[in-house]
Amino acid sequence: MSRSHWKRPNILNLGIMSALTLCNTTMLWYASHARGWGLLGAALVFSYSNHGMYALLHEAIHGAFHSDRRVNDWAGRWCSAFFPTSYRLQRAFHLTHHRNNRTKSEQWDYLRPEDNKFLKLCQWYSILTGLYWLFVPLASVLYLFFPGLLRLSLLRDTDMAGQTAADEYLGAVDKLDHTGARLDVLFSLAFQTALYFLLDLSPPGWLICYAAFAFNWSSLQYADHAFSPLDVTNGAWNLRTHPFVRALLLNYPLHRAHHQHPNASWVELPHLVDPNEEPQPGYLENWLRMWKGPERLPE
Repeated sequence: MSRSHWKRPNILNLGIMSALTLCNTTMLWYASHARGWGLLGAALVFSYSNHGMYALLHEAIHGAFHSDRRVNDWAGRWCSAFFPTSYRLQRAFHLTHHRNNRTKSEQWDYLRPEDNKFLKLCQWYSILTGLYWLFVPLASVLYLFFPGLLRLSLLRDTDMAGQTAADEYLGAVDKLDHTGARLDVLFSLAFQTALYFLLDLSPPGWLICYAAFAFNWSSLQYADHAFSPLDVTNGAWNLRTHPFVRALLLNYPLHRAHHQHPNASWVELPHLVDPNEEPQPGYLENWLRMWKGPERLPE
């Protein structure tokens, strides 16, 4: 199906983004002024509502949020600010992932004989625990103030760079509009600063909400790829999840359908799942398998 035939649920997406903005800000405020179970409940809700915001950012990255390119990109910046990250940086990194999916540089679930096992385990458990999320806003801030750091050969021309896919991802940064990408970082920083003061947020409330989101988001980011076929297009799972959870995540767990049709919007993904494909793993099933650690590369 050509791109011109894909649906763009413009009004629906804008409505969902508005609702998630209200939910996110409410949970951040409540977490900053509540204690005990109320604080933990707000963090749990935020972990899903902000994941929904990320799903909309993902739509914008693929030009599927809105049919008007300007609206699409500004919505992407708004969603990026809740992550927080730079919209242009995130787009460059994510599209690089699509080009390199399940290739040697993105097989973090498998141990090769030449791999540094300690580094592999650090990568793996940083994904599972949510530490992986921290690198995204941190890299954005470093890029804003010290863009030259990303060009250091230490980050690119080493065995570590090959095992972490750093060379491919940092190479994508070289092709960016650097001024625009850094302005996106400034937008996200200004946005988060405004939230902090306007909502009278507390550092513990903010941190607990984002820690819960980081754990939730980071684990799903690889659960939908872990131990899938080593194929650029089909190397993902249409994970079995509870319909309510799948709806909250805007069909994000239907990830093989997304990789097969990256320009399709989230509303179309259920119709693009092959009804004859072999049973897919459940999200919880694959997530629990991941905690056992990377496995030996199958022959």
